Amino acid sequence: MDLVELIKAAGYFGLFGIIFAESGLFFGFFLPGDSLLFTAGFLASQGYLDIWLTTILVFVAAVAGDSVGYAFGKKIGPAIFRKENSKFFNKENLLRTEKFYEKNGPKTIIIARFLPVVRTFAPIVAGVGNMSYSKFIRYNIVGGFIWTFGLMFAGYFLGRTIPGVDKYLLPIILLIIFLSIAPSIFHILKERRAPKK
Repeated sequence: MDLVELIKAAGYFGLFGIIFAESGLFFGFFLPGDSLLFTAGFLASQGYLDIWLTTILVFVAAVAGDSVGYAFGKKIGPAIFRKENSKFFNKENLLRTEKFYEKNGPKTIIIARFLPVVRTFAPIVAGVGNMSYSKFIRYNIVGGFIWTFGLMFAGYFLGRTIPGVDKYLLPIILLIIFLSIAPSIFHILKERRAPKK
């Protein structure tokens, strides 16, 4: 996937839609949120996007997407765990997020922002678990702010300070993808190696 061309074609509202979907809709778990934000920040440094407008839009999309995921989980409740796997629904992803949530508590809403797949399902699990919305929205805003502003401005400042950084954009994006999925892979491997009770 050529993220640069995708972002140029999608524009502001396309970015909003992608981040919104990845943050709280079942079928959005495969979308490249981390690398997309970093690349958008880089493109803003090159004058293709306005950095503040883009960052605020994706921040609102991230918070709104999580809120929709929470509302969905709250409405569907425990019945969601009885749903069979389908094209867009994988029960294992939801159960994995639930375990992660039990271990880390409400701060999972913040931590999950930096974990692909988990970030899509964490707000749904929060709703299923009847976490109070006032508590959820606080963590949601903090996590959304750190994630969107952090990655957008990392790409922006890198693009502004390192001459010719666009030549290394693909390796940087691949590194971001690796760093974002590494904790999830480590967690899965750790679970598999742990002795079963």
